[in-house]
Amino acid sequence: MGKKFTAITPEQQAFIARQAVWFVATCAPGARINLSPKGMDSLRILNPNRLLWLNLVGSGNETAAHLQEDPRMTLMFCAFDHPPQILRLYGQARAIHPGEPEWESALRPFPSSFGARQVVQMEVDLVHTSCGFGVPLYTFQGERQTLDAWLQAKGEEGLARYQQEHNRVSLDGRPIVAGGS
Repeated sequence: MGKKFTAITPEQQAFIARQAVWFVATCAPGARINLSPKGMDSLRILNPNRLLWLNLVGSGNETAAHLQEDPRMTLMFCAFDHPPQILRLYGQARAIHPGEPEWESALRPFPSSFGARQVVQMEVDLVHTSCGFGVPLYTFQGERQTLDAWLQAKGEEGLARYQQEHNRVSLDGRPIVAGGS
């Protein structure tokens, strides 16, 4: 059943690497809780207590807005194949935006940066595993190419316009001020 750890073990890192989809949750005081699915090649574990994930342009920008007010973040990974398991990472995070001093070094571990709007750095202080016995079995069919095609079709200028129109304010009206693009 459930176990708690103060750092990501090598076995847990291997489990995380096998997951095609994972989830990120954040919340600012008085805001709606944001829970988003993630995938693609967008996560890097730097050491047992630090990771980076590449946040690409999308329809909202809740994580960046929330982290400005409350750095708490949870990542959840669950096996949709055998053996069943759920793994949650709890910690403090911050969004690194284009133009900030750490931007280039934070982006370096990822294969492609077109469409990158933030790299989120998380300091993990608790790893919690649970059984996952109630999670259904699914078969991974492959990565969608839709986001990359959409980003390429927008081009740099179109992407900048889209971000200005759709990624500057959260669902709750919170502005994204630290870069935010």
